[in-house]
Amino acid sequence: MKKLKFFVFFLIIVSFTNGFAQKKLKDVKKEVMKTNYAEVNIKEIPAALQCWTFRKLSFMETLDKAKALGIKYIEAFPGQKLYPNNDEKTMGPGMSEADMKAVKDKLAEYGMTLRAFGVTNFENNEADARKTFDFAKSMGIKVIMLEPSYDDYSLIDKMVKEYNIKVGIHNHPQPSKYWNPELVLKNISKFDNRIGICGDTGHWLRSGINPLEALRLLKGRITNIHLKDLDKAGVKEAEDVPFGSGKVNIHDILAELTLQNYKGTFSIEHEREDEQPDPSASIKKGLDYINSITYYKGFTEVLGSNENGIYNKHGWNHYGPGYFELDENTGVLTSSGGMGLLWYSVRKYSNFVLDLEYKCLAPKTNSGVFLRVPDMLTSDDYIYHSFEIQIDDASDPAHRTGAVYDAEPAKVNAAKKTGEWNHYRITFNGDNIKVELNGVLINDWNAEPRGKVKDFANSGYFGLQNHDSGAKVCFRNIFVKELN
Repeated sequence: MKKLKFFVFFLIIVSFTNGFAQKKLKDVKKEVMKTNYAEVNIKEIPAALQCWTFRKLSFMETLDKAKALGIKYIEAFPGQKLYPNNDEKTMGPGMSEADMKAVKDKLAEYGMTLRAFGVTNFENNEADARKTFDFAKSMGIKVIMLEPSYDDYSLIDKMVKEYNIKVGIHNHPQPSKYWNPELVLKNISKFDNRIGICGDTGHWLRSGINPLEALRLLKGRITNIHLKDLDKAGVKEAEDVPFGSGKVNIHDILAELTLQNYKGTFSIEHEREDEQPDPSASIKKGLDYINSITYYKGFTEVLGSNENGIYNKHGWNHYGPGYFELDENTGVLTSSGGMGLLWYSVRKYSNFVLDLEYKCLAPKTNSGVFLRVPDMLTSDDYIYHSFEIQIDDASDPAHRTGAVYDAEPAKVNAAKKTGEWNHYRITFNGDNIKVELNGVLINDWNAEPRGKVKDFANSGYFGLQNHDSGAKVCFRNIFVKELN
């Protein structure tokens, strides 16, 4: 009897634990409400075209439309005819080698990438699954969108591991199988992370789901996005409208994806029937809006991260004592010891904008951002041939935050309190150095040899200083844009 009671108690505990193991939409609602999306500097997420947008045209004609819109990534759907005036040859498994070559040649000619395929399905057997995955592999497709009728994804799990191709479970509006993101999360949670969701913001809103809450719930499992804006919320018959003009909060969605370090594309799937066969005008208007709210337009993020959003220091070298520790999940660098320099060794920059955030961990934190370091670092001599934009809130004006160290003091003190994130935008164009701190222009100086700097090059590396063990500093969101 004691064994039976213990077993029943064990089952109750397991059931209770499992019930709370998976987050629900209600659990992330407060998180989303507390997030200040207005303060997020939105990263540049590449646009892709879901070919269903031009479903009355052939695939080849659709590529022409994508080219005119400046879109470089393509998401194909099964069954679209490949060529004008030929209904027999269609996109998908079963294409001939000649047709696959024709598609690849056209993509190459236009500088495009066929990134995704779907929404499609296959039976829950290996032979049928391999037809789809073999096709995707042969075409270089990275993500397959599925809407399986079955709940056991063991076969899909086997396929993504073998082929290293991601899968996105796609949501259509209620009452379709996957309208509720909680069910998707339940089905995918015990399988490989390459099985995620292809979230459709419009279909979520049509079903009464807040897309922001759905994205937060599925953080880390988003393999693709169908981005839509709608003229109505909670209405299945709502119509697609250009991004930024409807009820889907496109700004905050892109901000949420930025916070998640999402590394995929967003697919444009403009389905409005009365704009067929060519909704290009609405798409262009929407892309113009997205460009207008993208802070890092034209920038390159120089702290690397893989396709799953995990950060790394590839391309960075460290010279001197100490080091920077990287949190691979948040992308935050924290200094330790010193004095040393973590420098970006991939290439030299001449005229550029360097945009980053830093945080002082002590009132007397001492650090800096070095510009145009002329050569590979083998000695401390670099400090005499490059400029340092200072981080030090406690020093004299020539060596205080925002100063060009030992050369030109900052005009204004715009630094935040110790422990708060600060935002630097540093422009080095020709001989001119501009320093903006938290949106305030605090330095605008035509550089010349001065103070410790004997001379400076017209190009070089940039780096982050770790000064000493008592002067810890953090950096994150490091972006660079080359100027002509």
